[in-house]
Amino acid sequence: MTTEAPPGGTEPSLIEYPSDFPLKILGHTRPGFAQAVLEVVKRHAPDFVDTTLEMRSSKKGKYLSVTCVIRATSREQLDALYQELCDLPQVVMVL
Repeated sequence: MTTEAPPGGTEPSLIEYPSDFPLKILGHTRPGFAQAVLEVVKRHAPDFVDTTLEMRSSKKGKYLSVTCVIRATSREQLDALYQELCDLPQVVMVL
């Protein structure tokens, strides 16, 4: 297990890699939202198992949260994944 420093020599990551890392993606309930999230997650974590994806609607059904637990291998992987998820127009927030 390693703790990697991000480019530029700033503080090292507090996460030890590899590590199981949960992601919660919140977006507007729209057709194709979960599929778009899954495609991005699989691009950055090809070993992610689709059947472990969890979805939950908000009380009034306006929002959908998608939870994925990936095997994170580096801070760069997580940074790229977060950025691509945040760039999806349907996404409101990524935690």
